Amino acid sequence: MPEPTHEELVAAMKEAAGVLQDAEVPFILGGGLAAWARGGPKSEHDVDFMLRPEDADAALAALDARGYRTERPPEGWLVKTWVDDVLVDLIFDPSGGPIDTETIERADVIEVAALRIPVASLEDVMAQKLLALTEQEPEYGAVLEIARALREQIDWDEVRDRTQSSPFAKAFFTLIEELGVIQPATAG
Repeated sequence: MPEPTHEELVAAMKEAAGVLQDAEVPFILGGGLAAWARGGPKSEHDVDFMLRPEDADAALAALDARGYRTERPPEGWLVKTWVDDVLVDLIFDPSGGPIDTETIERADVIEVAALRIPVASLEDVMAQKLLALTEQEPEYGAVLEIARALREQIDWDEVRDRTQSSPFAKAFFTLIEELGVIQPATAG
C-alpha cells in the first residue's frame, strides 16, 4: 500500500482528533505532523498522537465505537487505529519514557488545519525521534530535515541533555554541527 499523501494524513488527523476530543481523552499531536504544524516539512508517513498510558484504553474504545479499525500490537508502547487507510499511532510509552501529565501540559494549543489541538513541543519531538534511532533503524533523514527547517525554534541544549544516553543522538549532534545547522555546544 502506498504511503498516504500529506493531505490524507491531515484529514485523518482531524477525524481522529475530533473523536478523542469528543471522548475527552487528553492527547497531543506528535511526530512529523507536530513539526509540520510548527512550520516544518510536510509529513507523509502516519499520524502520531501522544497520550498517557492510562488513557490508551479509553482512546481505543472511543475510536472503535466510531467504527474505526483498531489494534493492540505486541510492542506494548502504542495502540493503533486506521482512518480510512491512514495509520494513526496512539503512543503512550515512546523511547525516553512514558507520556505523562507534564508532557501534555507543556504542549501548546495551536490551530492545525482549522482545528485547535495541543501540539508537542519541538524538544519533545526531537528527543523522541532521536531516542528511537537504533542499529536496525539508524535513519537520520527525518530528524535532519526537521532540524534544518526549525533550528531556531528548538532548545538544542535541552534536546542534547535529554538524549545524552544515545550514541545515535551524539552522532546526530556531530552531524548537524559539522553541517553548520547549529553551533557546536560550548563546554559548561
